[in-house]
Amino acid sequence: MNISESVISRKGARSPKDVPDDVLALLNSGAIATVNLSEWLAVDQRELLKHTLSATGHEALIPEFIDTIDGLKKQTSTQIIRAVGQLVVDSELIADKPALISQFSAHTSDTVRCWAAYAVGLDNTIDTLTKFESIKPYAADSHFGVREIAWMAVRDTIIEDLDASLGTLKAWSQSEDENVRRFASEATRPRGVWCPHIDKLKEKPSLAAAILEPLRSDSSKYVRDSVGNWLNDASKTQPEWVIQICDKWSASSDSKETSYIIKKARRTIDKK
Repeated sequence: MNISESVISRKGARSPKDVPDDVLALLNSGAIATVNLSEWLAVDQRELLKHTLSATGHEALIPEFIDTIDGLKKQTSTQIIRAVGQLVVDSELIADKPALISQFSAHTSDTVRCWAAYAVGLDNTIDTLTKFESIKPYAADSHFGVREIAWMAVRDTIIEDLDASLGTLKAWSQSEDENVRRFASEATRPRGVWCPHIDKLKEKPSLAAAILEPLRSDSSKYVRDSVGNWLNDASKTQPEWVIQICDKWSASSDSKETSYIIKKARRTIDKK
């Protein structure tokens, strides 16, 4: 398919309703990836499912997938993505689930790759370490949306198997890939955004200190924002611990990167 240079180089609409019809058609067919949140929210996942399942030889699955989406109480983009991932795990009509997940994971559409990420994260037949190794390509994905869905997809696993999760992510926080480092922080935020809280880390954030320590002067703003937000989360239940770790980092590093994290980490504390 020939896609115009204007579409390839687009900046993206300011709101979902402003996405041009030609761009929306390409998004819904899976021919292109989204470039911003407005496009991500504008994707009609029913249409995308029809195109994707037909293209991969799984037309027979379309009614079950569409019925599942239609039955959701909440029709948000994230809820639909999760539901599709869960159906990949649960459907008895899929003869070769690993093959379908592999097709989804290699797809041009970031939304389709998000389905694959949730299919991995919601699969309770695999152990925690295997699940993290399987989710890692999505954590390192080039698209912002896939990276966000990746940590959401394993959030329940992190809560249920915190020790093993923290042990794995300790190594990830020292990865050469900034996206993987950021995942280690973002996935374990005590409160997080649009996700269940991790009560054990709200009460004892020091359990994740080994993940945060290597990131205290990270060269990536993407990572620094996550670490600052992590500590700000923790400050709402354990402000003294956050003050202590900020003082410790300030004393050991006078870098602008560390100062940036500390300012972000203390923003709730300093308002009081």
